[in-house]
Amino acid sequence: MSRKHILLICATGMSTNMLVSKMRKAAEKHKLEVNITAVSANDADARLISEEIDIILLGPQVRYMKSKFLKKVEEKQIEVHVIETKDYGMMNADKILLEVLNGTEQNTDE
Repeated sequence: MSRKHILLICATGMSTNMLVSKMRKAAEKHKLEVNITAVSANDADARLISEEIDIILLGPQVRYMKSKFLKKVEEKQIEVHVIETKDYGMMNADKILLEVLNGTEQNTDE
């Protein structure tokens, strides 16, 4: 698998930083080549222009923006997923990371 760039988007970009740290540790543990960053919803557009993003993960608090991001990235073939509220709250980084990379996440929060 080639290196994937995952962009986590939440309301302010603050709460997601802890999850990013845990996801990076999970990636190391599983020997996965990923670049994971977090950004606020307000700053996401600039990142989508300036960086090569493969996967967008939306925090549960901004799940209502999924259709907006799908429309923005449809030509770039960027995947857009919503993190389940339970997994986000429990900072279940292993599950979130592995499910999104394997395309098996269960988005019940959409």
